Amino acid sequence: MQQLTGLDTSFLNMETPTTYGHVCGLALFDPSTAPGAPPTFEDMKKLISDRLHLLPPYRRRLVTVPFGLDHPYWIEDPDFDLDFHVRHIGLPPPGDDRQLGEQVSRIVARPLDRNRPLWELYVIEGLQNGLVAQLTKIHHSAIDGVSGAEILANLLDLTPEPRKVDPPKRAWRPEPEPTQLEMMTRGLVAVAGTPRKAFRLGRQALRHLPALADSLGFGELPGSTELNRLIGRRPDPMLEEAATPAPRTFFNDRITPHRRFAFGSLSLDEVKEIKGQLGATVNDIVMALCGGALRRYLLERKALPADPLIAMVPVSVRTEEQQGTYGNQVSAMTASLHTDVEDPIERVRRTHESMRVAKEKHQALPASLLQDFAQFAPPAVAARAARVIARATVAEWVDVPFNVVVSNVPGPQFPLYGVGSKLIANFPVSAINDGVGLNITVQSYDGSLDFGLIACRELMPDLWDLMDDLRVALRELKEAAKAASATEAQ
Repeated sequence: MQQLTGLDTSFLNMETPTTYGHVCGLALFDPSTAPGAPPTFEDMKKLISDRLHLLPPYRRRLVTVPFGLDHPYWIEDPDFDLDFHVRHIGLPPPGDDRQLGEQVSRIVARPLDRNRPLWELYVIEGLQNGLVAQLTKIHHSAIDGVSGAEILANLLDLTPEPRKVDPPKRAWRPEPEPTQLEMMTRGLVAVAGTPRKAFRLGRQALRHLPALADSLGFGELPGSTELNRLIGRRPDPMLEEAATPAPRTFFNDRITPHRRFAFGSLSLDEVKEIKGQLGATVNDIVMALCGGALRRYLLERKALPADPLIAMVPVSVRTEEQQGTYGNQVSAMTASLHTDVEDPIERVRRTHESMRVAKEKHQALPASLLQDFAQFAPPAVAARAARVIARATVAEWVDVPFNVVVSNVPGPQFPLYGVGSKLIANFPVSAINDGVGLNITVQSYDGSLDFGLIACRELMPDLWDLMDDLRVALRELKEAAKAASATEAQ
């Protein structure tokens, strides 16, 4: 058995009848590149079967501790059934992007069965131009963005001819499910150790109290000037802006169980050209594009707040030693999207500064602090606390911590193949929750930035418009950067 960390468990605790803890990836393949006949559904299923030993989360099932006394455990599922997890469906003609997005929206809006390993894979045929889609759906408690990319790498190949995969050194063995008495005993042992964990966590939090308060938006603590001086903090004009509460928008509300998914690709080469002209990073440009698109989207609906929208940006803290361990090794920071700025060049400049400040605030805290907080809270208490906070945010008893999640996951810049079919694009499909009904996740792949946008269906029924606005934002920024470079050259 392997116990989940507190952070892994938090993705289980977040689930309600309207909030789901799974994340997905929509991969588009071109079967025409496969040597010989186009691969069939059975070919794809056989490849997964042959590589299951490279995909540990695929055969692990949850076992909970009675009364939520401690974090759950993974066991090797004694009833594992690959046919249950790999499914085959098709789209009716014409099989365009919006039909595919609608199908993905429906699949995403169904929770995973906790009595089985927490994943599903859908092979979707009937797409335009003969493409085939694979939608992989897996619970966030099992993987984060980096470990999800590792799973994808184990399923794909560098050439149309699939590589030879060595069989496992040891035959896979399922584990018998532990008894309730055994799990209760484990839970009571964990409860006995709670005071010791609380003391250790409190000591660590006190040591980093000024930085922790700053990162949470409380600013400088009263009477902490001398302490701030001793730990080397310096005032920064962007800090006051970074601590500004997020304004409310119509997608910062209670969500329903229904989802809307839209997707599309932008040129990574164009983004790199712009970042070189403006002295920014690729991530700065991605953030600025999201800010520009949201500004246009809200302006057209006469709903743009005077204050800039705030984004939560997930950050991987996975070390080299933790590669291949799966689970979650993530933290987060917040930064302004500068939706109050009309000029796209100025928005990039301010975004660059906001991201610099956000990174400084994030680096002031130890990478393990978030995991340690999550590890300390008993699951039953943490689950109730998470739901109370979400309700308080929706009811406007507390400020919205951020408006939208924006995540940029770097991917390989060379073509990959699945059963001989070339991977054309890989669109992330992330999660939303009460108070934050929009998520924009981007993954780079082979010269493209593949955007996956997911939102509450009732709050943002016209989500495809936002994808169009991202394309407009790139075109406007490209033209502005070109004009600025020409002016400087004169």
